[in-house]
Amino acid sequence: MYQKRREILLSKLDGKAAIIPGANLVQHHSDCEYPFRQDSDFWYLTGFDEPNSIALFLSHKSIGERFILFVNPKEAYSEVWNGFRSGIEGAETVFMADKAHEVNQFKELLPNYLHGAEEIVFAVGRNPKIETIILDTWSNQLQRYPSVGSAPNSIKSPSLYLNEMRLLKSDYEIERMREAVQISAEAHELVRNNISLKNNERQVQGLIEGYFLEKGARGPAYNSIVASGDNACVLHYTTNNSDFKKDDLLLVDAGCSLFDYYNGDITRTFPIGGKFTAEQKAIYEIVLEAQKCAIENVIPGVSTNYIHMKAVRIIVNGLKEIKLLKGDTDEIIEKESYKHLYMHKTGHWLGLDVHDVGAYRLGDYEVPLENGMILTVEPGIYISDRLPIPEGQPEIEQRWKGIGIRIEDDVLVSNSIPEVLSKAALKEISDLEI
Repeated sequence: MYQKRREILLSKLDGKAAIIPGANLVQHHSDCEYPFRQDSDFWYLTGFDEPNSIALFLSHKSIGERFILFVNPKEAYSEVWNGFRSGIEGAETVFMADKAHEVNQFKELLPNYLHGAEEIVFAVGRNPKIETIILDTWSNQLQRYPSVGSAPNSIKSPSLYLNEMRLLKSDYEIERMREAVQISAEAHELVRNNISLKNNERQVQGLIEGYFLEKGARGPAYNSIVASGDNACVLHYTTNNSDFKKDDLLLVDAGCSLFDYYNGDITRTFPIGGKFTAEQKAIYEIVLEAQKCAIENVIPGVSTNYIHMKAVRIIVNGLKEIKLLKGDTDEIIEKESYKHLYMHKTGHWLGLDVHDVGAYRLGDYEVPLENGMILTVEPGIYISDRLPIPEGQPEIEQRWKGIGIRIEDDVLVSNSIPEVLSKAALKEISDLEI
């Protein structure tokens, strides 16, 4: 699988040399580090899950000289402290590098590997140490160009080649996504069935993340959002330590990450006391209707903005009915006079990254959906005093304040019938109320 991806990339490079560094360990505090998380592009092309590595993809070289790995060497003392290393031999025999070297040889060997390349493909600004070596090497080759007649003539971003590849998921990737999303959905169901036994956000976080680990996932795909009451009006709330109030709602935005980094991303909003208040139910019904309409439109040929605007129109009309907005619907949408209540887009790509790579538009051209793309669909309404009310819109009565509702599913583009990968996480009012 990784070899096939490399072959596709090399065919796209057409005489260029790509340099893709892996991730480094990041210090947490003192001499402790955060759990290692490999760079997604590096992983996508190599499957190599060790830090401080560098991969070269050399389309200007002969077959058998095109995939080069620089890795940490086998070293007994380091392995005793930090675990197994594949080393040079493992990089070649297990991970199928045409040639592997110790990473400390990168500066010495890079000029020869770049020789003959028409262009360099490297993400500038993300890895200063490696970038300095690459720029110095390139500068020296440019200086020698008049005498040797050969040097790369520019640097391009790897995203020009890899984003499109990663956006369209293979059958294997779709199956991995199904597993990640299924585990995530089951964890949300665990919350739904046990919310009456919990009295603090942190307890729910422990329940859901514990389930991820129990089912064999690496852990949460992102910082879990467990937000009760007014906390749900903070979109990226992660403090997760407030006590529950019976009449409040609980918004849970959480998903797991598998050991090969494929992710789920689901949001459900539960009535803590088992029943929605009249105001909560009115808002929930609007969000659910908007989400269902948006999901129905996840079909080939439409854009993510088209899906977003379908949800926006339903939300605006719904908020007008309950007098939280007023005026002509088209004018409200054009002036964005709804954004104090719904301020984010309706979804994003999902894959190796939770907010996965891939363009939504290219200049004035909106990227159309294709089979194999996976995206989230997550409209919401958040009612608080945090943002100013647009001119001409009504003041918000106290009874509405502190209601934050989002409903998010993960959807595969699959011909004219979208596949909701997260359907195991129930969301109908009849399922949420006791």
